[in-house]
Amino acid sequence: MKFTRYLFMTVFVMLQGIAFTFAQSQISGTVINKDRLPLKGVTVANATGEKTQTDGIGKFTINSSTGATLTFSFIGYNTQSAPASVDVLITLEENAVELDAIQVVGIGYGTMRKSDLTGAITSISAKDLRQGVITSAEQLLQGKVAGLTVNQASGDPTQGSSLRLRGGTSLSASNNPLIVVDGIPGVDMNTVQPTEIVSIDVLKDASAAAIYGSRGANGVIIVTTNRENGAKTMNYSGYVAVGNVAKNLDLLSANQWREQVRAQNLVGAIDYGGDTDWQKELQRTATTNSHNLSFANGGKDGGMRASLGYMNSEGVIKTSGLKRISGTLNAYQYGLNNKLRLEASAYANRDDYNPIDITVFQHAYNLNPTLPVMQNGAYTQIGGDWSNNPVEILMRRKDDQSRNRLLGYGKAELEIIEGLKAVATGSYENNTQQGRFFLPAASFQGNADKGYGRRSLAEYQNFQLESYLNYDKTFAEEHRLSLMGGYSFLKNEYEGFGAERRRFDSDLFGYNNLGAGTDARMGDVYSYKGEAKLISFFGRANYAYKDRYMLTATVRKDGSSRFGPNNKWGWFPSVSAAWRISQEEFMANSQSWLNNLKLRAGYGITGNQDGIGEYKSLSLMGTGGGVYYDYATNSWKQSYSITQNPNSDLKWESTAQTNVGLDISFLNRFNVTIDAYVKKTSDLLYTYTVPQPPYLYDRMLANVGDLTNKGIELSIAANIIQTKDFTWNANLVLAHNKQVVDRLSNDLYQTDAVSSGNLHGLTGMTGVYTQILKEGYAVGTFWGPKYLGLDENGKVLLEKDADGKVIEQYLGGAQPKLTTGFTMYFAYKGVDLNIATNGMFGQKILNAQRMNISFPGRFPEKNILDDYVGDPATEGPIFSDRWIEKGNFLRLQSLTLGYNLPVSNNWFKRIRVYATGENLFVITKYKGIDPEVNITGLRSPGIDKSIDPTNVSDNYYYPRARTYSFGVNLSF
Repeated sequence: MKFTRYLFMTVFVMLQGIAFTFAQSQISGTVINKDRLPLKGVTVANATGEKTQTDGIGKFTINSSTGATLTFSFIGYNTQSAPASVDVLITLEENAVELDAIQVVGIGYGTMRKSDLTGAITSISAKDLRQGVITSAEQLLQGKVAGLTVNQASGDPTQGSSLRLRGGTSLSASNNPLIVVDGIPGVDMNTVQPTEIVSIDVLKDASAAAIYGSRGANGVIIVTTNRENGAKTMNYSGYVAVGNVAKNLDLLSANQWREQVRAQNLVGAIDYGGDTDWQKELQRTATTNSHNLSFANGGKDGGMRASLGYMNSEGVIKTSGLKRISGTLNAYQYGLNNKLRLEASAYANRDDYNPIDITVFQHAYNLNPTLPVMQNGAYTQIGGDWSNNPVEILMRRKDDQSRNRLLGYGKAELEIIEGLKAVATGSYENNTQQGRFFLPAASFQGNADKGYGRRSLAEYQNFQLESYLNYDKTFAEEHRLSLMGGYSFLKNEYEGFGAERRRFDSDLFGYNNLGAGTDARMGDVYSYKGEAKLISFFGRANYAYKDRYMLTATVRKDGSSRFGPNNKWGWFPSVSAAWRISQEEFMANSQSWLNNLKLRAGYGITGNQDGIGEYKSLSLMGTGGGVYYDYATNSWKQSYSITQNPNSDLKWESTAQTNVGLDISFLNRFNVTIDAYVKKTSDLLYTYTVPQPPYLYDRMLANVGDLTNKGIELSIAANIIQTKDFTWNANLVLAHNKQVVDRLSNDLYQTDAVSSGNLHGLTGMTGVYTQILKEGYAVGTFWGPKYLGLDENGKVLLEKDADGKVIEQYLGGAQPKLTTGFTMYFAYKGVDLNIATNGMFGQKILNAQRMNISFPGRFPEKNILDDYVGDPATEGPIFSDRWIEKGNFLRLQSLTLGYNLPVSNNWFKRIRVYATGENLFVITKYKGIDPEVNITGLRSPGIDKSIDPTNVSDNYYYPRARTYSFGVNLSF
């Protein structure tokens, strides 16, 4: 009986085990995000508590009975449960506040959780970067970061954009932030394909940027590219775009010109019989096509990623355009039981581009609209001041430029003991630029020289070696300590040469055979070379207690060959702290709605050595003193003279910055960041006039002045609606900055107010200056007479003093008082809509172009603006505040409508199609073509001029396009 009972129980248990085994089958599935991209590292738990994680392509396998509950959890996403089924597909929803807090941010020589930051650092992910036709990587950041001004003053695809972070800090040196790509500082941002960028971290205050010492005064932008460790992917993205000029000047048409001639009874006016819109004759419908292919094959022990890109972007002005081919290769490998990680990367691209002669615009504004473009098969020419045929200028000249960029680096990381890691990187950057230019003898521009050709080659090399130790340790679960210390060596080399010739018997050779030119002049051949070295020691300490109190301290010591003998080394320290108030016990009642409240404060000193240049502290000699006859050799020889005085005290510009910030997150939907700062730059570099004797040369570069920037920034990110099917997000950034030049002179070096804003090239404006560099005012201050109107004879009335002298006074500033960016994102099921705007307010613009073509005497020989017809003025042009306008604008930067197609086959993981419109409209009262003019530099910020070919870098105007693009993103 007992045996029978025992046998029965054994069989019963075996049957139950078999039944359970069949019920507990293995369940497989995939976890993705709302963009249908796989999520790696998601924790999957079954009903019995067994857990696993998703792999690099979001897949998992776990034991579970069909219909049992599976739980999915991942940092930054809402935990979700779902019944187990065959090939289950789970879409996790982001928790915007939590995701923002745990986001990893680049801080220079390491990373940190965003929640632990003590400095002013803004992080932008790839999905938040600017969309549309991107010909320069800087454009990605326009309107995205509070305090960062991305000034795209030209619609020319061959030109980049300027960057200013919290106002300019220098008069002579660069004001551009330091660019760091994958840990390599000082890299050209355009070396990297925009499609390969996964995040950009902007270090805004000195407490964050001081780790880069004498290179960090203008802030630091850290670019991180796609590594895709552990992933196996293949992606394609491409678009085609068409664009046309968004706006032209409203000049008289041929019929309007004839009407005015008849109305004014101008007997001597010449009607050439044509009907030409000279602005439109320069323009075309521009097309752009861009294609990018990337593929990765990685695992836990090693892998690689490669990408190829091609872009061909035509300019809306004929003959201009940019072609770019680019490639990236990354590889990594683990060893020593995953203690050692080796990484190597190479980035390369080539640009072929065609700039234009910007004087074509002034010729187009001047020419009689009745003049035909061609007559009898030849370009029509009538000559005269700025009255040549601009179409011939475009079509007959050849200006072919090319640029090659290469960045290669290797990186080794070794975990010595738990928490202690050694890192070493070595990098090489090479940029070369080649110029080819030819004016045929048959063109009116080349006729005087009987043909003119020019070639040039410039090369820049950057060798860099850095090594550092990182130590991270958590003690008693309450204390987190991170220490970093390292060494850096940098060597820059540059060299170049060029040659030009005139008088060619044939135009067939073009610029390819300069030896065929028979007119050789002194200065037709030149070459140069230089180098600089920088050695640095740096360190940082981060401490956090109970996730409530954070402290960061950094120091860097830089030694540069550019500095004078008395200042070879500089120290750059910083300290910052943060208090997470929301974690305190007295805030317990607020934690139901308040996610984060953190107060930050920091102070640091950074430097700027870019304005010094190589050999500026030394005495130099050069040619330029004329020639002399050497009787010993019976020949003429070039004489040499002193061209630079020595300055043993020459050093970096020093910027001390105090920053106070507040981070607020609440209701699991809103993130607000407020920062206020004071940034004072001392030892400004400027070239001063000095007496001869005792100096052998009449100018000297010296550290003298002071400049202050003060401002406040606001960033608001709102996850307004987040449901299963519908998402609505909005982001707003606002920034105010006020700049003042505090000091320009000392006991040794003296200068009065410096005139700038030269209007050379405008009719009657030779020697006229419109701006002033003066203590108590910002760079770009307009200075001149006030316009009171016209007298009964049409004479211009200007404000004068009691003695009848015209009063020169403050007329406004070119620097904006407020910059803003606003974006909104909507998504409903597979459809998404992204709207982005940017704007600038409070700046003034000198509409010099309008002033130049709005004066009596132009008509009928030259064209005039339609709204100037009937103006009673009888003289001009005369500079005054009559021509200074408000430059406020708000631009609809881009509008993108996309759709994620349902994927029902094994070929694709994701298919997205989209359409983007750019520069759809601008809200402004500015009467010029576009209010976004150049606001950088000393010579002429805020001046809409662009006809002086010697100053094209200051006011390079090129019409901005309104562009429509259509694209597709595929994941295989």
